Amino acid sequence: MTQEDKGRPISVVIRERIQNSRKRFHANDNIADFIEPGELELLLDEVSAQMQGVLESLVIDTVSDHNTNDTARRVAKMYLKEVFGGRYVKQPTTTEFPNVERLNELMIVGPITVRSACSHHFCPVIGHVWIGVMPNEHTNVIGLSKYVRLAEWIMSRPQIQEEAVVQLADLIQEKTQPDGLAVVMSATHYCMAWRGVRDMGSRMINSVMRGSFLKDPNLRREFLSLIPKGEP
Repeated sequence: MTQEDKGRPISVVIRERIQNSRKRFHANDNIADFIEPGELELLLDEVSAQMQGVLESLVIDTVSDHNTNDTARRVAKMYLKEVFGGRYVKQPTTTEFPNVERLNELMIVGPITVRSACSHHFCPVIGHVWIGVMPNEHTNVIGLSKYVRLAEWIMSRPQIQEEAVVQLADLIQEKTQPDGLAVVMSATHYCMAWRGVRDMGSRMINSVMRGSFLKDPNLRREFLSLIPKGEP
């Protein structure tokens, strides 16, 4: 932060950096490159103050009600460091290894439990992701846990499920360079279960198929047949 920036809201300083770089800062974008050391804590202070204003506008007594004394701070911390943490931290480190054994058989990772929030109402989106990879001799190999970390990094932002799956597919494609890639996500959207129609039973399922999964119907069928059916 420059001397000129001191005294200005840190959110304004960060926003101007992004705009000056002509980059997006949509809800599901990562903006970690524009946050300098120590500024996330300043942003936490700012969001806490703004959240306190929201509670006051909701006519909630945060002074004499011991349950909500520190709610503004807790909610701000939850959003910045947990629920939306994928916006504010850099991509997890993943080590890629060459495909020494020349693996060329279908590999499936999942179910990976994912937790996100819809961009429209900030209500939870909770479900599972399955990832299918068809490697070739040039494919990079990454550890099983790294798929989980990459999925969490993408999903820990306000998301629309259709866009989240594409973002995850793009990231894994970039990391591994396989012949084929398939990503399927099945999730409950609490913007339907908690509000609106209040339907607890509905799930949304969508997929991204690339390379050999798109071209080869037999491979696609094999992948889909290995995903458990009737998920609760």
